[in-house]
Amino acid sequence: MRTLPANGLIVANGADEAIARVLTRGCYTPVERFGDAGGWTAAAIAADGFDVLWRGAAQGRVEWLLQGAHNSANALAAIAAARHCGVAPAQAIAALGAFEGVKRRMEIRGVVNGVTVYDDFAHHPTAIETTLAGLRAKVDSARVIAVLELRSNTMKLGAMRDRLAPSLASADRVYCYSAGLKWDAAAALASLGAKAAVHADLDHLLAAIAGGARRGDHIVIMSNGGFGGIHASLLGALRAKFA
Repeated sequence: MRTLPANGLIVANGADEAIARVLTRGCYTPVERFGDAGGWTAAAIAADGFDVLWRGAAQGRVEWLLQGAHNSANALAAIAAARHCGVAPAQAIAALGAFEGVKRRMEIRGVVNGVTVYDDFAHHPTAIETTLAGLRAKVDSARVIAVLELRSNTMKLGAMRDRLAPSLASADRVYCYSAGLKWDAAAALASLGAKAAVHADLDHLLAAIAGGARRGDHIVIMSNGGFGGIHASLLGALRAKFA
């Protein structure tokens, strides 16, 4: 941090205690925080956007359909960085209104008979919880089905397995693909009760998800890999089911 120049800018997550600890060790660069009342904040968050405040003063409203606290936080960081480079907040806010998101971040892969299938890159508890919270805010009381492939080295080793079940609490049904894991996924998800199911066979997993799907469901598939092409396979299975 101390290698950054004095004429630069540190855009920091004001809600992250680890970052706060790093900053207390000293730096020579101005700091602007987002997610902090003394810096950039998001207010009046709704399904179609949010208001942008800088130290409590209104800067404009980002109008978009992206969901989740992580997306609004990323937007605030982008506005702060752009302002440092000479882009007025109003101009940055208008530009964000044209941003449609990136692939694998709550990307809708298809809708079959009212069942929506999403693809998301979330693969660890913090990201999983954030993704599900954003989807829950969007769909209200509709069923949210979480499908997980825990394929990163960290998750395969079970370093965060104790945090996995709490991160899935807002889902109505949970399916976990356990092939390659070095720990007992069923035991880790036991606190979720009957709403969680673990499968080591991809075909069995696919059949279980499609078999339990209902009209109006929102199925979010979370993995940092291709997940064996499950997205297209599930859409095909749903078409066959509802044909």
